[in-house]
Amino acid sequence: METHPTLSHSEWKLMELLWQHPHTLMELVATLKETVGWSKSTVATMVRRMEEKGLISFEEHGRTKTFYPRITQQQAALGETESLLHRAFHGSLGLLVSAMARSNNLTRDDIDELYAILKQAEEERK
Repeated sequence: METHPTLSHSEWKLMELLWQHPHTLMELVATLKETVGWSKSTVATMVRRMEEKGLISFEEHGRTKTFYPRITQQQAALGETESLLHRAFHGSLGLLVSAMARSNNLTRDDIDELYAILKQAEEERK
């Protein structure tokens, strides 16, 4: 079974920018300083660590590096889902769905969507 990466809250902030389009370090610094108050050194440290983890990469254009994601938003979301499923529900999808259904937060549209997803999964398994 393929495992997907899990991201910290801070890594999500940076990745959300890169999923929109590649950014230079200075573009990341400007945006993250404005939105979350990070300093240039904080952004540079995050970028270096995320590069070491294989989450992002860069292309050099002269003296400028342009950073881009090496994982998709879907891969990151799957990692978060797998992590939650294993931590909170001991890997049981049934327990997760049961908890959501019992919370009374499911709308009729949510229920219809779940039925459609399950029906499609059933068809694909035949």
